[in-house]
Amino acid sequence: MKQIIHPIAGAVALLTIAGFWISTVISEFFLSMGAVVAVKTVIPWFLLLLVPALMATGGTGFAMGRGMRGPLIAAKTRRMPIIAANGLLILVPAALYLSVKASAGEFDRAFYSVQGVELIAGAMNIALMALNMRDGIRLSRRRKRA
Repeated sequence: MKQIIHPIAGAVALLTIAGFWISTVISEFFLSMGAVVAVKTVIPWFLLLLVPALMATGGTGFAMGRGMRGPLIAAKTRRMPIIAANGLLILVPAALYLSVKASAGEFDRAFYSVQGVELIAGAMNIALMALNMRDGIRLSRRRKRA
């Protein structure tokens, strides 16, 4: 069951974060302020999908990796605390802050500073999660061959 839940939850998490990032960039650079407000106010609701997906991914990943060794497992294990800390300490608070600011129509220096940090942190999490997905695919291929 873990082998089914892990990749699905991981893909949901990665696609959700990528969706946040892409929708933010498109709304900020190409659409109206109303679209920015809509994107920023809907993102916190999708955290209700993202957080359980990340928890399921992490929990099943640790359970499947227990007792396994090798460079791919080591790399995934090194990335996970960075992904989690980045999400909990930067991305979630930034999403909530930006939602409040956008809802109030406060597009000031603080809004755009936090927006910049959020885009950088989001891009970093997308990259790290994509690397974990790549390594997970490699691990599952090796298991199938063995």
